[in-house]
Amino acid sequence: MADDSTRPATPVEGATVGEVVDYVKRYAKQETLGPLKGAGTWIAMGAAAAVALGIGICLLLLGLLRVLQSETDLGTSAHWSWVPYLIVVVVGALITAIVVSRINKTYLDPKDKR
Repeated sequence: MADDSTRPATPVEGATVGEVVDYVKRYAKQETLGPLKGAGTWIAMGAAAAVALGIGICLLLLGLLRVLQSETDLGTSAHWSWVPYLIVVVVGALITAIVVSRINKTYLDPKDKR
């Protein structure tokens, strides 16, 4: 059973204008502020994870480029010096495609799933 703070009060038939205004204010607060209570933490964690993941992927791609340039013969010829860059761009595009395919819609309130 919901506690009294989350459940709107039932209007009385002979309510005054002040009571109706108070009822509307409480109802508006319940419907707008209630679902947003956990949104700040949810958004902050998501943003922090996105930044950390982005930095990590950039560092991995930079490491891959340096390995391809220094440990293979791909970067030694003047005509083929672009190949390591192409490989890194393709790997980055594949990682991006995989990450985007894993995005799904999540809800702040599990009751809102339809």
